[in-house]
Amino acid sequence: MAQNQNAPVVRRITDADVPAAVDTLARAFADYPYTRHVVAAENHEERIRRYQQLCLTRIGMVYGRVWVADEGRAVAVWAVPGQDPSPAFAELGPILGELSGDRAAASAAADAAVAPYRPQEPGWFLETVGTAPEVQGQGLGSAVLIPGIQEAERAGHPAFLETSSEANVRFYERLGFKVTADVQLPDNGPRTWCMRKDPR
Repeated sequence: MAQNQNAPVVRRITDADVPAAVDTLARAFADYPYTRHVVAAENHEERIRRYQQLCLTRIGMVYGRVWVADEGRAVAVWAVPGQDPSPAFAELGPILGELSGDRAAASAAADAAVAPYRPQEPGWFLETVGTAPEVQGQGLGSAVLIPGIQEAERAGHPAFLETSSEANVRFYERLGFKVTADVQLPDNGPRTWCMRKDPR
C-alpha cells in the first residue's frame, strides 16, 4: 500500500522533542475541564506545564511509551502493562500535590470517584494526549494515537482512557473505543467518561 504523502510522520519521542512536546501538552490542557477542576487557578498554565513535563519525562518516557507527530505538535503518552511507575509516583507525589494547590482535595475526590471504574486487568492506559491548538483538526491526534492502539492490539491487551470532554468521546468512538462509565465528579466537577477498546 502506498504511503500517503501527506500522512503525518509519527515516531517515538526523543529527548530533543521534549520542549515541543511539553509546550503542546501545556497548551492543549490550559483550559481542559478536568485539569481546571483539579489544579489551582493561580498560575494555572504554569502549573499545567510543570505537571505535564514531570509526567512526560519522569513517568511516560521511563515507564511507558510516548509517540510524537509533526515534531512534537501532537503527543500521546501511554502506561503499559508490566511496568510499575509507583517509585516515580512516590517521589513525585509531593510535587504533584503542590501543583494541585488548593484543589488537592478536589483532585483526590475526583480520583476516588473514577477509581472503581478503572480496569483491573492489564492493559494500555492513555495517560495523556494533546495536539497544539494551531494544528487541531488535521488528523494529528488520531495519527499519534494509532501506534499505541496497534501495539496494545498486537499484545492482546485492551486500551483504556478517561476524558472529561464530550467532543473527545465522539473522537475516541471513531477510533473504536466504547464508553464503560459516565461519572459526574464530586464538588461540581466535570462529567468524566471511562472508555476502552478491546483487542479484536
